Amino acid sequence: MAVLNKIRQRSLFLILIIALALFSFVLADLFKNSDALTSKSQNIVANINGKDITREGFMQKVEQLQRQMGPNATSTQVMNQVWNQEVREAVMQTQFDELEISVEKDQMRDLLKTSLATNQNFLNEAGLFDENKMNEYIANLKETSPEGFAGWVNYEQQVASNALSQNYFNMVKAGLSGTLAEGKLNHELEGNKVDLRYVQVNFSTIPDSTIAVTKSDITSYIKENKNQYQVEASRDIRFVEFKEIASVEDENSIKAELNTFVNGRFVDSRGRKDTIVAFSKVKDNEAYINSIAASDVKFDDRFVFKSSLPTEAADAIYSLNEGEVYGPYKHDGAFKITKVIAVKQIPDSAKVRHILIPFKGAQSAGPDVTTSEADAKKTADSLLSILKRNRSKFPEFVKEFSSDQGSVAKEGRYDWHPYNTMVPEFNDFEFEGKTGDLGVVKTVFGFHIIEVEGQKNKTKAVKVGTIARKIEPSETTTDKVFRDASNFEIKAGEGDFETLANEKNYTLRPVNGIKALDENIPGVGNQRPIVRWAFEEEAKVGDIKRFNVTNGYVIAQLVAKHEAGLMSADDATATVLPIIRKQKKAKLIRERVSVNTLEDLAAAENTNVRTATGVNMKNPTVSGAGREPMLVGAAFGLKEGETSGLIDGTNGVYMVQVTKITPAVALDNYQAAANRVEQQKASTVTTKLYNALKAAADIEDNRASSQIQ
Repeated sequence: MAVLNKIRQRSLFLILIIALALFSFVLADLFKNSDALTSKSQNIVANINGKDITREGFMQKVEQLQRQMGPNATSTQVMNQVWNQEVREAVMQTQFDELEISVEKDQMRDLLKTSLATNQNFLNEAGLFDENKMNEYIANLKETSPEGFAGWVNYEQQVASNALSQNYFNMVKAGLSGTLAEGKLNHELEGNKVDLRYVQVNFSTIPDSTIAVTKSDITSYIKENKNQYQVEASRDIRFVEFKEIASVEDENSIKAELNTFVNGRFVDSRGRKDTIVAFSKVKDNEAYINSIAASDVKFDDRFVFKSSLPTEAADAIYSLNEGEVYGPYKHDGAFKITKVIAVKQIPDSAKVRHILIPFKGAQSAGPDVTTSEADAKKTADSLLSILKRNRSKFPEFVKEFSSDQGSVAKEGRYDWHPYNTMVPEFNDFEFEGKTGDLGVVKTVFGFHIIEVEGQKNKTKAVKVGTIARKIEPSETTTDKVFRDASNFEIKAGEGDFETLANEKNYTLRPVNGIKALDENIPGVGNQRPIVRWAFEEEAKVGDIKRFNVTNGYVIAQLVAKHEAGLMSADDATATVLPIIRKQKKAKLIRERVSVNTLEDLAAAENTNVRTATGVNMKNPTVSGAGREPMLVGAAFGLKEGETSGLIDGTNGVYMVQVTKITPAVALDNYQAAANRVEQQKASTVTTKLYNALKAAADIEDNRASSQIQ
């Protein structure tokens, strides 16, 4: 009790102590992670010319685009596309704001009218754009689909932005012109020509091995040319992959299982009752394949030609009689057995015309389709009844009733096309009937009134049933792969990563220069988790980590961290070394040569005097030497008969003498040349203006730190 009383008496003191302890803990964590002091780095994806791109807004656009692009587009691809759009919009908006240009309501209406002029949802009975239909569509979206309405707003913003960009580019182009003086200069650059004699002392005359280039030489060159050697932060890793693939034992087990269906299985000596009838003897092939055999490839009740059979087994299967079975054989990552169920002579191509009557809910039916399935069927039957009496009305009915815009302009006709081109029900009618057949067929798109106009080249086709088993590793195999990966991870952490990989005969794969926003790791594909780990602040050079990848594991080691800034001498060596070598070779050649004429230089260097004619400044290429701007520039600075000093060129050191100067033909008027200059400037605006604006923009990219990648 005495202790409790003392605690009560000093409760305020204890509370203060606890509060201070908690506060110091929070402060320590904040200073450890300075980003926590402000939520901006987490909530702001980028700042472009002073405009914040919020994480929420960015991710909304990513989600919308992901839905449009579908599952085949990776999240990083989608994010990068949204990023490029956001940067462009922000960079261009800066220009629009400075010029105070915008899209007003009336102009927006005209832009949408032009953009949607051929959209079937917004056309009236006369085929013209109907603004009321568009307004109804927008109002309906707003009430029924917030996501759809947000997509529409984004679409409008994109249309407006494109229009403003076009206006801006046109304004810039309008401010550019080609003057007569520029036209004259351009004409003379092409028309002024010189004939010359020259001697080339090729850099290759000095072996590379005799030129010493030190690391300090490369470092100095990088510092002198900083703009060319700025690099992003990057990481180097190496990894070993452990793949979960089927072993030989796994494959043999799969084939043995399939052979059970080939041969059948009956009550064995131990009295088992799980009898399996041989595949060749069953009548209900679909039930047997899909249910009893539980095939990984479901039954397809269609005839196929030999060209559609698996290449590896086509000849063997095509030659089977009805009821015979072939296999097991390997195809497309599976072992299979195939039975020929039926044989039939079928045309290899057909020609038809059709009328499509859609109903509400049918595939590809627009929002304006409100007809019920029953009413659509009645319409199709009614039209069929008329067409049976008078087929000449077919084109008229196509234009009035068919919703298949791909064939309306051709009177509903699909010209000669191969078997299995159309959906199954359509295909069966046109190929299993005969020329002249006319009938109604229901597909996922609606009711089709089809007339078979022609068939040709009847060929043997087979209906096959296939039982397939994907070639996958067994549980025993996957357990072994897991153990191997785990053991390697543990031992690599205790010893040398490379040495251990070599001892175990594992393939060690290095990956250098990974950027913070990369997603692809060569050899294992899209692996953002590996990239994110490599760029974590806590990750240290030498750290090892295991990652789950498709069909296995990757054990990765962080090899090096390269911070943003100037490229290191080691990384720049491949590009800088040849440049410095040429500089040093040029200096050596200059030091060893002391001559004033071409002939003396040629004699001293054991080479020849060469000639070149018709050289111009527009295309500074010299016959026998290649593209040599410095040589050509020096030649045009000489008078006729004059000889230059030594000139450092691209491929060697030169001396040149001008033998003839031919001035460009003087023109009475240089307007045509001036027009060409103006066209070149306009073309440059189209291809380079945005990139120049982007390069000049103040872009703060926080994608890596805002945890969206």
